[in-house]
Amino acid sequence: MKRLFDIVLVLIAILVFAAPMLLVALSVKLTSPGPMLYWSDRIGAGNKLFKMPKFRTMKVDTPAVATHLLNNPDQFLTPVGSLLRKTSLDELPQLWSIFVGDMSVVGPRPALFNQDDLVGLRTEAGVDKLLPGLTGWAQINGRDELPIPEKVKFDVYYLKNQSFWLDLRIILLTMKKVLYKEGIQH
Repeated sequence: MKRLFDIVLVLIAILVFAAPMLLVALSVKLTSPGPMLYWSDRIGAGNKLFKMPKFRTMKVDTPAVATHLLNNPDQFLTPVGSLLRKTSLDELPQLWSIFVGDMSVVGPRPALFNQDDLVGLRTEAGVDKLLPGLTGWAQINGRDELPIPEKVKFDVYYLKNQSFWLDLRIILLTMKKVLYKEGIQH
């Protein structure tokens, strides 16, 4: 049921966001050298690596670490990078990851390949069994502002309480957070 829900939502989202995605892709390409998409190595279900696409918001030579670990991350942003992050438009290519089954619409956000602390805590708690999501319970309860142990507590809550209705609530609350740009760094 969840997989069917994901596919239906992705197909609707592709129809709704096709034109904005084209505009974003062009704006990335025209304002900075390099590819339009950045394929990030992420940790998926069962701690398997997968490639997750995002519209590129950082310069090509940016180190592959979480943004909060960079000294002066603003120096690495492309001319449209900040806007794309604040509006979450950089996340739209992840619809592909949902379509191919590497992600779900709702689940814990996929960890970077080098976030050993987050991966370790999730594995201990059994959260690693879940498909990562475009959005999740931790996302709507603090997003980038949460320390890792807090994120994992929210991920565990989702693991134990997942349902169609909780997913729907998370999706609606995510839309509100994105519209009001709540909890977004850079």
